[in-house]
Amino acid sequence: MSKSVFIPALGLALLGALVLAGAVGAVRVAPSEIISASTAWLFGAESLSASQFIWLKVRLPRIILSAIVGASLAISGTALQGLFRNPMAEPYIIGVSSGGALGATLVLMFGEGLMFLSLSLPVFAFLGALAATGLVYGLSRVDGRVSTTTLLLAGIAVSSFVSALISLLMALNGEDLYSVFFWLMGSFSARNWGHVQMILPFFVIGSATIFFYYRELNVMLLGDDKAAHLGVDLEKARPVLLGATALLAGAAVSVSGLIGFVGLIVPHIVRLIIGPDHKTLIPAAALGGALFMVVTDIIARTVLSPTEIPIGIVTALFGAPFFIYLLRTRRRTIG
Repeated sequence: MSKSVFIPALGLALLGALVLAGAVGAVRVAPSEIISASTAWLFGAESLSASQFIWLKVRLPRIILSAIVGASLAISGTALQGLFRNPMAEPYIIGVSSGGALGATLVLMFGEGLMFLSLSLPVFAFLGALAATGLVYGLSRVDGRVSTTTLLLAGIAVSSFVSALISLLMALNGEDLYSVFFWLMGSFSARNWGHVQMILPFFVIGSATIFFYYRELNVMLLGDDKAAHLGVDLEKARPVLLGATALLAGAAVSVSGLIGFVGLIVPHIVRLIIGPDHKTLIPAAALGGALFMVVTDIIARTVLSPTEIPIGIVTALFGAPFFIYLLRTRRRTIG
């Protein structure tokens, strides 16, 4: 499929998923109600029917938030895979998301007195994700090269250590233990427009920064020597890209908890269809990540309705087999 067709097709599929997500649930909302409610909202109507209220105040912010989180994770996974020249690089797998979860957990448990709590949550999540990213990168870099094996092992080690710290914090502070545990499994339950406003600036800054460096990501695929020969300043580009991916992953974790494998599945599928050029790969991955997350959120809240499955479980059910498949198909080149 050509790029000129694939990206608009993804956009249309995402639009259809948004409407479907708004329609299904414990209370059915007809597409006509969605359209009329959206129109009324745009023109500032004050009185809304019950179904219109459900769409505008309950489902729409959740849907928008899930789309932004999915796009954030897909873009960060795309950037990490290009940055490390490693198909297994993904925020959840290499411990970046766990670092973000640690920062967010510190705020959730001990940040009651912090000013601007809504801003503190993504900021601390970003700092945690950035620290984990730097640690994994430092541990996995051997003789100037980052191999698949060392990256995965470093990611597992850092993720395990950070998870132990989070568990220790939860053990020391038993209050609201269930809510924190449920949040760590990933969820968009009870999210509102405030969460959308909280993550949106971080998403815009992080995704715009990564897209700005799409040429550098393309050249990095050729290797450090060729990249330097072509005039790419890797020492400048790498920290900026690592910071931007940590910003996206940390902000996503701060509003949704730990959701894995989105940054692994989506970039792989999109790359197979339109190729490795990051100029089109990044926006296509963003649309694909948003579509994937909206659809998995529909599954999470409807399959066992009225019980909601943590969305991190749903993405893991898709992602873990995909990860195993990649490991098996690339076993001859790992190392």
